[in-house]
Amino acid sequence: MGTLNSLWLLTRKSVTGALFGITVSDRYLTVSPVRGNSMHPTFASSSTTFPGYLKGDLVLIERFCLHDFKFSHGDVVIFQSPSNHKQIYVKRLIALPGEWIRVSSDMLKIPDGHSWVEGDNSSSSLDSRYFGPIPLGLIRGRVTHVIWPPQRVGKVERKMKPGRIYQD
Repeated sequence: MGTLNSLWLLTRKSVTGALFGITVSDRYLTVSPVRGNSMHPTFASSSTTFPGYLKGDLVLIERFCLHDFKFSHGDVVIFQSPSNHKQIYVKRLIALPGEWIRVSSDMLKIPDGHSWVEGDNSSSSLDSRYFGPIPLGLIRGRVTHVIWPPQRVGKVERKMKPGRIYQD
């Protein structure tokens, strides 16, 4: 009878821990690998195979910013692709709703409910220059820290090139 009680207690604790972990990951914080070279040199990419998984950066993503869409210029955000909702991208937030942005020689106004994102490595990035402003509803969180590898652990800085944004 003692073994059955111990097994039941272990099962209950495991289920409770899993539910707590899922809630934290869904609502507050989560961890994600960075793939591809579009954010180089800010992030080092990893391959998609398991042996190469730990070669790139793992980042911490906070989701508190999603409650009121509290973003700032230069934030690094993670979002679903507007053309394929199964793909996830990590890019830098350049412009917010209602702002004007210089794209090549053109000026573009960002519509309400949208933002402009670009990769730090513009020659290797599918971003708003390719698919236009993205809906704020596709953003899944803000990247705040690199948590792996140990030599790169640290806060992700907000960066912004001057002269790109114009406000009404």
